[in-house]
Amino acid sequence: MNESLHRAPLRTAVVWVTGQGKIRRLSHLAPLGLLALPLTACRPRPFPQYPANFREYAYVTNSGSNTVTVLDVVDVRVDRELAVGQDPVAVAASPARNEVYVVNSGPPSGAGSLSVIDAEHNRVVAAIPLHRQPLSIDLDAKGDFAYVANSGSNSVSVIDLKDRREIAQIPAGDQPDAAAITPDGKTVVVADRKDGSVSILDPATRRLRAVFSGCPGAIDPIVLRDSSKAFVPCSEGHQVMVIVLAHPESQPAEPAVPAGRSLSPAWEPDRLETLMDVGRAPVNVALKPDGGELFVSNSLSDSISEVVTNSNDVGGAYMMGENPVRGLVSRDNALLYVANLRSQYVTIYSIDDGRRIGSGVHVGDGPCALAFSASGYLLFAVDSRSADVAVVRTPSESLFTLLPTGRDPTAIVDKAFKVP
Repeated sequence: MNESLHRAPLRTAVVWVTGQGKIRRLSHLAPLGLLALPLTACRPRPFPQYPANFREYAYVTNSGSNTVTVLDVVDVRVDRELAVGQDPVAVAASPARNEVYVVNSGPPSGAGSLSVIDAEHNRVVAAIPLHRQPLSIDLDAKGDFAYVANSGSNSVSVIDLKDRREIAQIPAGDQPDAAAITPDGKTVVVADRKDGSVSILDPATRRLRAVFSGCPGAIDPIVLRDSSKAFVPCSEGHQVMVIVLAHPESQPAEPAVPAGRSLSPAWEPDRLETLMDVGRAPVNVALKPDGGELFVSNSLSDSISEVVTNSNDVGGAYMMGENPVRGLVSRDNALLYVANLRSQYVTIYSIDDGRRIGSGVHVGDGPCALAFSASGYLLFAVDSRSADVAVVRTPSESLFTLLPTGRDPTAIVDKAFKVP
């Protein structure tokens, strides 16, 4: 899911990013506004030094231009703009191949598609048909399969990324907004926004395993690294749903039960653990790399809530900027960066000190999505209304430059690799 620019008129929508290189749109802002002018800057020392065969690019989806802007991260410049499908809203980078996948939502009453970008040559090499209004994408740990939530078809598509084709369509709830595959690959968690429910799918059998209701406006699920729990913001309320996930591989197969005795199962099914009270309209959850805490962006409370993941204790709410919609935690677990949609700032929260640091970094208008470079030296903030990407140096927490994008940028992902 990054935020604000001037007072340009907007149509409804919000954008967000999921971690681990998996990005998607939370809604979407259709800016009618200003194009940011790129700034020039001299590179300070030290700046990351790269071997000759190193390549790194950031990919920005431009919903209003039907394009993807490719940024050269090594030279910090715009590399090119690629035409993709209609209304690109989400993007993910393969962990196994030098490929990037773009979800094109398509026309309101038509089908969408998945564009495949060859990252070595930065060209579109395939388009995979999807269903109505796909909104999100998540990849399994090996990069073999993608899971795409089709909001207009009430389903999740399973895409074989090697063969570049859909192999299954799994029914979900009403208007699924996002689908997240667990790190162990055993579960897909689907936020059904219109239903106000969470569907749990089994990717092995490609069937619905459980449904949990009571989460109005369910969006943007996130799963712990050990695949034990899922956290789902209820964006039309003030809570986050916590679900303990089953481990289906430990389920006994057709065990023999002596007559007159009941079987105590050797596994625990999926279950609702709690609904945590946070701020108003929570829209995003940012997880620390060590998994010990998470941070909820409360968009209508202008705050974040800090949560201990093993106990579900909500430690408190801390004021950020106007309309926080996206959080991203640094690799050392020390800082939380927050994109505030109705502003021109990315604010910074010190996790160890439990306080906001200064006024934040002045970026473009309407920051809505965030991503780090591979080294962590640069932070990219997608500015939805000024149609640019702010490049921030993390050691000094200062703006380095602004790079222009297409119209209505919505999401970003970074891809680094070496060529032969």
